[in-house]
Amino acid sequence: MSPVTTDKPDPAPAAPPGGGRGGALATALLNAMRSNVRQYGMLVALGLIVVLFQIWSDGTLLLPRNVSNIVQQNSYILILAMGMMIVIIAGHIDLSVGSLVAFVSAMAAVMMVDHDFPWPLALACSLLIGAAAGAWQGFWIAYVGIPSFIVTLAGMLVFRGLTQIVLEGRSLSPFPKGFQNIAQGFLPETGPDTNYHNLTLLLGVCVGLFLLWQEWRDRRRQLSYELDVLPYPLWVGKCAFIVAAVVVATLMLASYRGIPVVLLIMAGLLVLLGYVMRNVVVGRHVYALGGNRAAATLSGVKDKRVTFLVFVNMGVLSALAGCVYAARLNAGVPKAGEMFELEAIAAAFIGGASMSGGIGTVFGAVIGGLVLGVLNNGMSLVGLGTDYQQVIKGLVLLAAVGFDIWNKRRAGS
Repeated sequence: MSPVTTDKPDPAPAAPPGGGRGGALATALLNAMRSNVRQYGMLVALGLIVVLFQIWSDGTLLLPRNVSNIVQQNSYILILAMGMMIVIIAGHIDLSVGSLVAFVSAMAAVMMVDHDFPWPLALACSLLIGAAAGAWQGFWIAYVGIPSFIVTLAGMLVFRGLTQIVLEGRSLSPFPKGFQNIAQGFLPETGPDTNYHNLTLLLGVCVGLFLLWQEWRDRRRQLSYELDVLPYPLWVGKCAFIVAAVVVATLMLASYRGIPVVLLIMAGLLVLLGYVMRNVVVGRHVYALGGNRAAATLSGVKDKRVTFLVFVNMGVLSALAGCVYAARLNAGVPKAGEMFELEAIAAAFIGGASMSGGIGTVFGAVIGGLVLGVLNNGMSLVGLGTDYQQVIKGLVLLAAVGFDIWNKRRAGS
């Protein structure tokens, strides 16, 4: 006799928290934030810092003139931070960048002031000097096997001493106007009088359209590979936020003197280095080396060549930062570049770099540099002394690295 069975309906699935479509959107937003916790966290932190000092300074922080000042005052640190981020992703460190900034700026000053080099030739020679310095350090690190900490510590002492030798304790100035415009200049005004800088408005429209096209292209690519994407309403909201940010930044710059020349230089570097790190083989190899050097080497990554190129790139960016610093100061001085290496390292870690390597983005380095730059500018506007500024920046760096360690432990648990 077969047992009697009773058919019971399956229990209804539990509704998502919040119920319906709104709950699904909230869940997708939380997942997106968790997967990009450092990047979104630093963007939120930057926004909060801006709001805090905008209120504390009675609206001075976001005046168009001050926004341009923030860009120009922090340009050389942002350039160094992009290169330092790549060095840290590869699992190394570079303590020599501040001294190399000083040495290159001194050489540029000697070429233009003492030997009457045309400024484009002096700029090109300066970048070659930076590449040679980076190749020298990269050789000892990649092919001889000396740790980067030791090699760049030695480089810090060597380049600082060479700066003193080259300048002989002098400050050399002035520089040609074209060279000064690298750090102090703005795009020229064109077109009819609109109370705004017309060329800046045009570039702002182009940047906004480019970013929207990139978001659309990335979404289509992810869908074609059946990858998870943001729900459509959230994606539209993200695009609207990007457009709003571009509009606000464009109007701020266009209502003063337009886009600073150095901002265009940094934007070009950000696009170029970001593309290389995301889409070019050597960029992927940098991430692979930082993540697991032994596994990357066994997979065919030429670790010595990649490491060598990373330090050549850092040398070129240090030279460019040195030229920008000298152009802004309109002088070559023996004390140039002091503490720049610590500012660049701090910007990289605040922007999402990991102590163990293999993690970080060039865009994150820029965000980290802006956090420090806005802190510096805001604290100066409200009258905080340099002693308090150092304490606050140190605590911000400690909090960023501590957050990285906490996040790793949480992910591993």
